Amino acid sequence: MRHARRRVVRRVTRLAAVGGLLLGATMVTRAVAGEPPAPDPVPYAGAQEDTGPGSALVARLGASRTAGSWLGEDGRTVVAVTDAKAAAEVREAGADPKTVRHSMRDLKSATKALGSAPRVPGTAWAVDYRSNEVVVRGDSTVSADDWSDLTRVAKGAGGFVRMERTEGAFTTRINGGAPLLSTAGRCSAGFNVTDGKREFILTAGHCGPDGSVWFADDGGREKVGTTVGGSFPGDDYSLIEYDGGRAGDGAGVVSVGNGQGVRITGVGDPTVGQRVFRSGSTSGLRDGEVTALNATVNYPEGTVSGLIETTVCAEPGDSGGPMFSEGIALGVTSGGSGDCRQEGGTTFFQPVTKALAQLKVDLLVAPADGAGAATAAPAPSASAGAAPDAASPGSPATGIDASTLLSRLADPRNAGPGMLVIGGSLVALVATRWIRAEQDRKAYQRRYSATWG
Repeated sequence: MRHARRRVVRRVTRLAAVGGLLLGATMVTRAVAGEPPAPDPVPYAGAQEDTGPGSALVARLGASRTAGSWLGEDGRTVVAVTDAKAAAEVREAGADPKTVRHSMRDLKSATKALGSAPRVPGTAWAVDYRSNEVVVRGDSTVSADDWSDLTRVAKGAGGFVRMERTEGAFTTRINGGAPLLSTAGRCSAGFNVTDGKREFILTAGHCGPDGSVWFADDGGREKVGTTVGGSFPGDDYSLIEYDGGRAGDGAGVVSVGNGQGVRITGVGDPTVGQRVFRSGSTSGLRDGEVTALNATVNYPEGTVSGLIETTVCAEPGDSGGPMFSEGIALGVTSGGSGDCRQEGGTTFFQPVTKALAQLKVDLLVAPADGAGAATAAPAPSASAGAAPDAASPGSPATGIDASTLLSRLADPRNAGPGMLVIGGSLVALVATRWIRAEQDRKAYQRRYSATWG
């Protein structure tokens, strides 16, 4: 009776193990067939991005009747105008007018005069649309004599130039995006771009000259690529060609630290007052506000113009890192003053749109959720009515290295559970076979002992 029960248990165990093998094989097959490969990033040319109604109105009304546009605290577009007729046209277009004394032509005349004066490292200037002034800043490295000379130039340019001294020093941020290291220093990866044949990292131009070799580790073992072109000073952008020619998985995603990423879906130009985000290998994800466009900065290495001025902080090593908002690529980190610990400060960014146009490359963007191909989104319209503070970095990336081995195995869409079932079934089969062999061996020993007693 006892032996009969054992035989029944063994047979049931073997049948369960065989059933487990079949079930596990089915789970693995369905997981592999049902889990599509990670979609490739798609190139997106940013020549026709939507910059919102403000810039369109300014362009239509002209530089003599307007003085810039920005986002108000309620998210509505505000356009600075110099006459009542222009104000009426702005209202008719659905934006809010603000009457000012000085036109953009006047303001640009002042910045031109400042640019024609002898260069003073440690100074920067930009048009403040909201105050209808040109703001000139001098950092702690500017001497009293140089500041006095520049103040005289400013007074001669008009009574709408405001002079300010600032703490710290205006410097490039060498020392993200992910970290990039070379003999030139440490920078951060910006955005991935392509010329249709090869893929590159778009980063800051001051990070290194042509031929600079970049690594992902400080031991020089993980080569990323080589700088093959760029512009600095004047502009501040460069291209690093990937060592293997391809960016690999997640090319349309920017890292924001802690294994997280944000999907990049398009490219555009920012608006004054817009909330923006920056990622860097030193200070991680930070946010702030766009305070001016077309800013000029006199770095110790040279002058860079056409920059985006913001209140986002940055530190050495953040250079080249991406600036974005709502998944739209806007700029790469150039330099600034202050830090992310106490001072805050001012940070300047190279506009992505100009860099793409000059380098003749397209941005690689993440495919749309749930689709194998994507239509890249234009820059969000400034007329949407959402308050700037409501802006977010963009949609989080999925499928990148953010999950642990345990969560991967527990994911029903993964092949892990099926493999575990197969493994357990094999163990059960081997165990029943071993138990049967042991029982046969002992039975033989008993019979042998009884025969030869």
